[in-house]
Amino acid sequence: MVELPYREETLLFVLLLATRTAPGLGSWMFLGWQGLDIVNNPHTYLLGTQPLCSQVSGLSKGQFKLCLLYYDHIPFIARGANLAISECHFQFRNRRWNCTSITNTTNDIVIQIASREAAFVHAVTAAGVVYSVSRGCRDGQLGGCGCSRAARPHNLHRDWVWGGCGDNIEYGYRFGEGFVDVREREKKIHRGSTQHARKLMNLHNNEAGRRAIIHKTHVTCKCHGVSGSCSLITCWQQLASFREIGDHLRDKYDGATEVGINRRGKLQIKNPRHILPTSADLVYLDQSPDYCLANELTGSLGTRGRVCNRTSPSTDGCNLLCCGRGYNTFSALKKERCHCKFHWCCYVRCRTCVQRVYLHTCK
Repeated sequence: MVELPYREETLLFVLLLATRTAPGLGSWMFLGWQGLDIVNNPHTYLLGTQPLCSQVSGLSKGQFKLCLLYYDHIPFIARGANLAISECHFQFRNRRWNCTSITNTTNDIVIQIASREAAFVHAVTAAGVVYSVSRGCRDGQLGGCGCSRAARPHNLHRDWVWGGCGDNIEYGYRFGEGFVDVREREKKIHRGSTQHARKLMNLHNNEAGRRAIIHKTHVTCKCHGVSGSCSLITCWQQLASFREIGDHLRDKYDGATEVGINRRGKLQIKNPRHILPTSADLVYLDQSPDYCLANELTGSLGTRGRVCNRTSPSTDGCNLLCCGRGYNTFSALKKERCHCKFHWCCYVRCRTCVQRVYLHTCK
């Protein structure tokens, strides 16, 4: 059985909520693409004539209340969602489902299917919020938080100083949990129903995304001293690159566990021979569509016209990516800079080389 953690710290957020089911399963994630101007120009929204929270669509009632209380956090939530979307595109760029559909008009349909893809989207966006808020605290851009106050690691060399300004993952985790999970927790759904199972699935995968941030956090140290003497070493906690987080969650996606709802209204694995998933693993309820053909009902854009690798046996190979339909081959001229030389002083002169390349696209 999959037990879902609930931390006391989030009560400060949850007590503010009214009980109204919000439309859509994850429309707050749309901040990542509808809120690009919020990401790039946060002060325009914070200082504008209209309240920031009224300009952001897709928030549940509880998230709207949190937005009013923590309005300066919204640009960082948008930044985290945008970071997650970009990472999703990268991780699935060579697969039949390449994540482009969640930035298309079919985005809500893809997330509504309780598949591996929805599990990954929930996990990576929850991770993105924690990542962005944690970094914002460290950089002094958010009120109410600052540098990390994490305890000194037990295995740190006794002569090294635990200090500096570390990423505030503790605050990022608590705020991310409160903001992301509130959409699910404020829903009043009958236990044991399909909607209740999906609610538990979303909460579980949100937590898996946050756990990925914690799992990949590491200690960074720096030497101080005259002429590199390293007479003093200072260490602090630091977030891993989000690419490492994405790699980790992609592996969790590949090993995701199929679950169902039992009579007690809790998630349990479908196949008893499989290993029980932890809170750091991804779970899903429904099998994924094959994403081979465009289908409005599943949100699939299909693979027709996608560039494939004729010689690759992997997911980017024409055989797998094109779903056995075959591929078209055409040639194109590729121009690139070449034979570059540095001239004193001080410029680089290059020639333009033209090369004929062959591309293969799925039929």
